[in-house]
Amino acid sequence: MVAETEDDIAFLCKYPTMLGHVLVAPKVHHEHVVKDLTEDVYLQLLALVYRVARAVEATVEVERTYLLSLGSQQGNSHVHWHISPLPPGVPYHEQQFHALMAENGVLPWTPEQASALARQLRAALD
Repeated sequence: MVAETEDDIAFLCKYPTMLGHVLVAPKVHHEHVVKDLTEDVYLQLLALVYRVARAVEATVEVERTYLLSLGSQQGNSHVHWHISPLPPGVPYHEQQFHALMAENGVLPWTPEQASALARQLRAALD
C-alpha cells in the first residue's frame, strides 16, 4: 500500500516491469475511465495519480514517467491507472509499451523489497 484516500487507493504492482510501478484505483467498482466517473470523481482520482507519480519520481531514478489507464472487459475491467517510471538509459526499442509488457520480463523482487519501496514512497508523499 502506497496511499489511500476515502475513495481511492494506490499500491505497488505485484509483477512490475519497472521499479516503482504503482497502480491507482477507485475503491468503488467502475469499468470505464471516463463515462463511469463524474468529473469531480475523475479529477479526485487524477489528483492522487499526480501526487503518487511525484513521490515515485522523488524515490526512484526516472527518465520519463508513463501514466496509463489500461484494462479490458476480458482482463481487469476495474478502472485503474498505471504509474510506470522508465529508468534512464533504456534503449528506445525497449521503451513505451515494450517496457510495460510482462512478457518482456518482470523485476525479480521479494515482499521485503516491495515493503521497503512502499515505505519510501509513503515518506515521499508526506
